[in-house]
Amino acid sequence: MRDEGLLENSLEIIACNEEDAITIAKLRGLTKSAGLSLGDRACLALGKRLNLPVLTADKVWSSLSLGMTINLIR
Repeated sequence: MRDEGLLENSLEIIACNEEDAITIAKLRGLTKSAGLSLGDRACLALGKRLNLPVLTADKVWSSLSLGMTINLIR
C-alpha cells in the first residue's frame, strides 16, 4: 500500500531490532496471563523503545502494569 502511494506519509514502517526482541521476550512472562500474542508484545516493545503511548482496542492491555502508557481506541 505504501509503495502504491495509498498511505502517503501517514504510516512509517519500523523494523524490530535486537533491543525489541529482548523486550518482547521479557514481556512474555508479564503478559502471558492476559493472552497477548507475539505481535501484541512487539507493539508494546516498539512503544517502549520510542517512548510513545501504545494504542489498542484490546481492553485487557490497559489492565497490565507495564510502566508505559496504553490508550484504548474504543
